[in-house]
Amino acid sequence: MSISKKLTISFIFAIIVSILIIGFISNTMINNRFDNYLIEEQNEKFERVKENINNLYIEMGNNITDRDISSYASIERIYIEIRDLNDNIVASSNNQNYLHRGMHQNMMKPGRMMHQGSNYIGEYVETSFPIVDDDKEIGTLVIGYIDNSFMTEGALIFKSTLTKSIFISSIITIIIGLIISIFISKGLTNPIIEITNTANQMRDGNLEYGSDVKTNTKEISQLSYSINYLAETLKKQEDLRNRYATDIAHELRTPLTTLKSHVEAMIDGIWKASNENLLILDEEIDRLTKLIEDLKNTFKSLEVQLNINKTNFNISDELKNIISTFNPLFEKEGYILKSEIEENIHISMDKNRLKQIMYNLLSNALKFLKDEGKVTVSLSKDKDYVKIIVEDNGIGIKEKDLPHIFERFYKSDMSRNRNIAGTGLGLSITKALIDAHGGEISVESQIAKGTKFIILLPH
Repeated sequence: MSISKKLTISFIFAIIVSILIIGFISNTMINNRFDNYLIEEQNEKFERVKENINNLYIEMGNNITDRDISSYASIERIYIEIRDLNDNIVASSNNQNYLHRGMHQNMMKPGRMMHQGSNYIGEYVETSFPIVDDDKEIGTLVIGYIDNSFMTEGALIFKSTLTKSIFISSIITIIIGLIISIFISKGLTNPIIEITNTANQMRDGNLEYGSDVKTNTKEISQLSYSINYLAETLKKQEDLRNRYATDIAHELRTPLTTLKSHVEAMIDGIWKASNENLLILDEEIDRLTKLIEDLKNTFKSLEVQLNINKTNFNISDELKNIISTFNPLFEKEGYILKSEIEENIHISMDKNRLKQIMYNLLSNALKFLKDEGKVTVSLSKDKDYVKIIVEDNGIGIKEKDLPHIFERFYKSDMSRNRNIAGTGLGLSITKALIDAHGGEISVESQIAKGTKFIILLPH
């Protein structure tokens, strides 16, 4: 069953149950309250009759006649009987047609009676009241009536109309609820259907297809945004994967082509297997070996499979040693490598991985320096982290390239234009090594002003 049908059926079911509950409770409470109101009116009528007959009997005594009370009884539609203290009948209304026209003369006697204008049947009952004069009982008043006589034709019409109005209102409410539920279900399901279609298109490989959902429902809007973001991310990953494949092929093809051409030249006798030519082959093999090793390391690191052997050591001394190793390379190119290192900072990490991180950053900085190039390595410590900063005054990185520099094989346009050798894996490996230690690396850069890498490592 579709979600639209489920929602519609659920709405209608909820409406019907609600109407049944509301209708039953409302009808019951109103009817009971109305019945109580009629009974209270009848009791007030009996009290009024009792007071009037009591006064009349005090005034007339045993001289009271049937005629004196018959007209009164007919008006009030009750039977009236007055008895003396010896239980003898002094007077009675003697008009037994006042309750039901066309009924038999003995209908006022105990038995079942039918209400006029209806099929409602009630029991005849009598209620006795003492007739009192100066707090002294002088007789008895008997009032006879049908127990449901308060249920007049007007009252029955009112109750019937009330029940019908609730029933008609329920039908109208159900119809309106059905229409509203259809609109609501369509408003909820149409965007979901659109999002489902987008997901199916993504499953079939069409990552260009987007979900264009117009809805005011926050959750559905967020779902649409998420599915579009997923499609965009998958497309970027697909493009990145294709680029990886192209870059890997390119990086592997260059040393292999060189090796193949040199070996073929030796086979053809064009090149002699001299130490100089063999050294060229050895360099190409080393380059190929390094590329494969870097590629293996970056994939292992990004899959959190790096073998990290942490030891506690003095990172201040270790950084000084690394800088001393790089000083000749900088001096050879006419560049300056400075250090601002806080003394005696200890850290728990893999010392070899630290060397690898710093080698990648310093080698990278050396490649992109210009005239009067300078690199500064600083080390400091705060409460939670050891901070290493590698800052240069090189060519800088374009703002559009900054979010991608830690991606595998990524090379900025400037590095490509300068024909700088490299696999594009160094910074990716560096970030993976820092992440494996629970640290963070960030970069700040401006074109023609330089670049600053900031490393935070837990100590």
